[in-house]
Amino acid sequence: MRHYFYLFLLLFPVLGFSQTGNLKGVIADEQGILVPYATISITDSKKGTVSDIDGEFLLQNVPVGKQILIIKYLGYADQEIEVDVIENETVEISITLKTEEEQLDSVILTGFSGGQAKALNIQKNKQNITNIVSADQVGKFPDANIGDAVKRIPGITMQVDQGEARNIIVRGLAPQLNSVTLNGSRIPSAEGDNRNIQMDLIPADMIQTIEVNKAVTPDMDGDALGGSINLVTRSAPEGFRLSGTLGSGVNFITDKRILNGTFIVGDRSKDNKFGWMVSAAIFDTDFGSDNFEAEWNDEFEYTDENDEDVEVGVNPYTDVVEQRTYIIQRVRRSFSANFDYRFNANNKIELRTMYNWRDDRENRYVFAQEVDGNGPDDFVIDDNGTLTRFRVEAARETKAGIDNDRNKNTRLEDQRMQNYTLQGEHLLGNVKLDWLASYAQASEERLNERYAQFVSDYNVNVLNSDPEFPQFVAVDAGDDNDLASFEFDELTEENQYTEEEDINLFLNVELPADFFDQGDGFVKFGLRGRFKNKFRDNDFFEFDSESDFPNMASIPTRDFSDPDFLAGSQYQAGFFATPEWLGGINLTGGSEVLDEFLPVNYDVEENVYAAYAMASQKLSDKFTVLAGLRVENTHVSSSGFLVNEDIEDADDAEQVTSESSYTNILPSVHLKYDITDNTILRLAWTNTLARPNYEDLVPTVDTVDSDEEIFLGNPELEATTSMAFDLMAEHYFKSVGILSGGIFYKDINDFIYVLQSEDEATGFDIFQPQNAENATVFGAEVSFQRQLDFLPGFAKNFSVYLNYTYLTSSTDGVFTEDGDERNDLDLPGTAPNMFNGSLAYNDKKFNIRLSANYSDAYIDEIGGRAFDDRYYDEQFLLDFNANYAITPNLRIYVDFLNITDQPLRYFQGISNRTMQAEYYGRRLTFGLKYDLFKKR
Repeated sequence: MRHYFYLFLLLFPVLGFSQTGNLKGVIADEQGILVPYATISITDSKKGTVSDIDGEFLLQNVPVGKQILIIKYLGYADQEIEVDVIENETVEISITLKTEEEQLDSVILTGFSGGQAKALNIQKNKQNITNIVSADQVGKFPDANIGDAVKRIPGITMQVDQGEARNIIVRGLAPQLNSVTLNGSRIPSAEGDNRNIQMDLIPADMIQTIEVNKAVTPDMDGDALGGSINLVTRSAPEGFRLSGTLGSGVNFITDKRILNGTFIVGDRSKDNKFGWMVSAAIFDTDFGSDNFEAEWNDEFEYTDENDEDVEVGVNPYTDVVEQRTYIIQRVRRSFSANFDYRFNANNKIELRTMYNWRDDRENRYVFAQEVDGNGPDDFVIDDNGTLTRFRVEAARETKAGIDNDRNKNTRLEDQRMQNYTLQGEHLLGNVKLDWLASYAQASEERLNERYAQFVSDYNVNVLNSDPEFPQFVAVDAGDDNDLASFEFDELTEENQYTEEEDINLFLNVELPADFFDQGDGFVKFGLRGRFKNKFRDNDFFEFDSESDFPNMASIPTRDFSDPDFLAGSQYQAGFFATPEWLGGINLTGGSEVLDEFLPVNYDVEENVYAAYAMASQKLSDKFTVLAGLRVENTHVSSSGFLVNEDIEDADDAEQVTSESSYTNILPSVHLKYDITDNTILRLAWTNTLARPNYEDLVPTVDTVDSDEEIFLGNPELEATTSMAFDLMAEHYFKSVGILSGGIFYKDINDFIYVLQSEDEATGFDIFQPQNAENATVFGAEVSFQRQLDFLPGFAKNFSVYLNYTYLTSSTDGVFTEDGDERNDLDLPGTAPNMFNGSLAYNDKKFNIRLSANYSDAYIDEIGGRAFDDRYYDEQFLLDFNANYAITPNLRIYVDFLNITDQPLRYFQGISNRTMQAEYYGRRLTFGLKYDLFKKR
């Protein structure tokens, strides 16, 4: 075997060993914080490289003897280091970048600019089109979780859940079309019906660097149709570091407290071989949301004098109006422990671990009114075809949980994500080898979730004159809160559990290669396996308690009306069953309701085998090309259950299975041209894919008789594929900043949407995921970041951060419920306009920042016709934060969030037709931050 290895090396004449050695080093700043992506070159030579994310670099085949290294880093003066290269050995060096004020002509790298320098150096020296956010930058914005931090990157918009950014949309591509990794290992999803990664699960303080790769390279996962987001946890410092945050605050919607704390400690052994970093965070908040929802229709159905069903066309009206009050406690905990050991200059291993755990305790109170049971005398249509009155079924529903130490009479959603990664780097002669093995798991558990619902019926006046705030008002005042008339409807308890496991293995081999005698390049190839299992195991029980609780007058109730309801004082909740009553009932002898849970239970295995090869070469001293090919084979097996009315026990349900396999060939080319040292032009051609949601692949049939709806799986779904072109120009300012602009185009095939049709036998609506034909996305991005150091006096401490993204898209092959092709659709998720901006002042002691984030309205869900399309409305968020250095190590901070009181809002068809509006109120936090660094 050894003979074959030597023969292999002989095929690469560029890999000679004679009269050369290697240089391996690590770069840190004066505080011991690692410096990523610095440029290292050798004088009077074409040799050079870039430090990695951990500040480490390797120069191979360096001529023996004394050599002068030049280290370049934005925001710092160039530094020269003399080293002595020893033949056939790897010499280790440690380099410290200095931040003396005079190096920058009196521009001080403090606060935001220091973090910005790290981020921009990474972005500048990457081969591909990337945006970077460093931990220091994250700390300068008032962002509690990673989702809120990522939304400030060009081309990124976030979907929120209970006021926090959760699902990421990259360049208009939906959350399930993007890849999110932790230290290069794929993060599993805790949600049961999609591939979305819960970005609000990870505290921002736990992450060292956020990398958004908008044009992926062959050594990255191919399922990143919109982009690949890599979250890098904190590495061991080059010296002792102790950092902590202790804070509090208030949610103005509930006037209840916020508690948060973080702790970071790390060091390296005296011989520099062993390094460690441990960090922990907790965030505990009592908050809530004020919500109303509506469904719109333009057809009205009633029963005439002959007991015949009649359907007439009318002006758009709300056939359902709901008012919802949420009371929530969210506790987010995170723990990370990272270790590395440097055996010698040629061998290093790392263990990176992270455990995230979030508890959401929620009580929800829903007052729902839906048109129902109208006879000829129950409704009024005026001369303009507008419904002004009809009969409704009204329901008052309480959501809670059992009374124990965990649930506390609330619905407890327990989400966890854990990741354990062991990786190594080795230098075998001139062959650089790295490997990774990781295990990750995400789960969501909701035990003993209870619902109690009581119903009544009465006539309402339909108030749709202001469609942004639709409302039903009882014709006879008091009908909506007559507790004796609200009769028992249902009492249920359910348990839900979803789990996804990922095992990742990969091996990369890199060899130095200089085919054009223009400087260091490389050839790289590797193998990867990703083995995923996801399952959902739910149950659902119904209890006949009508004799015990005939109506709401027979149970404990509480009035949840709020004159300061954020959606408007016209929405008053009224009385509901108390969570203490619901949680305290001893429920026994329930009936298992199979069609409520069994059709959504499934087990899916997805195995991906990948191989790639690529090369990076300099064609001249300014022009670099990276080209390669990735091949991914995907094998999927899924199982679920079919349920029909004859089945009485879950064990009797028919199990259905499906298997599929497909292969994708994904070539890519990345061109980088250095017009000057600080001005770069990039061009990329990439091919990527996005796999279907797991639930969609299960061949199940879920019939919901009460809603007259049928939901079908589709094991024949194909993966969505994309071919993309990116052109980007970047100019970096020496005083730390960037001006960039670019355009991109994506040609997408087989994107997935939900087709709505009608079942001929029952007349029920059928919903099934289908592949459309194709879609296109065109966009443009511009970005400007700079400290205004050219201004006189104190004004030079101001800095600006601005970016804007424009998107336009189109789709083909989407059909209405009547079978007609639609030609008026944007691709779901493509917000036409996105903007981020901030103005900051930073000096040695005082930092203050005002930040704005805007995303335009976009189509979120395609309906059976244009009238039913659901849109995610525009958002404008304004945040303020400030901090002051009491000592060099201790700061006090204050954050004021959601100043605009921006709600989450969906609309149906047109912008003034509200489907949902959810308000979260403003939030104030304050506290202390401590940082201690001690360089060895």
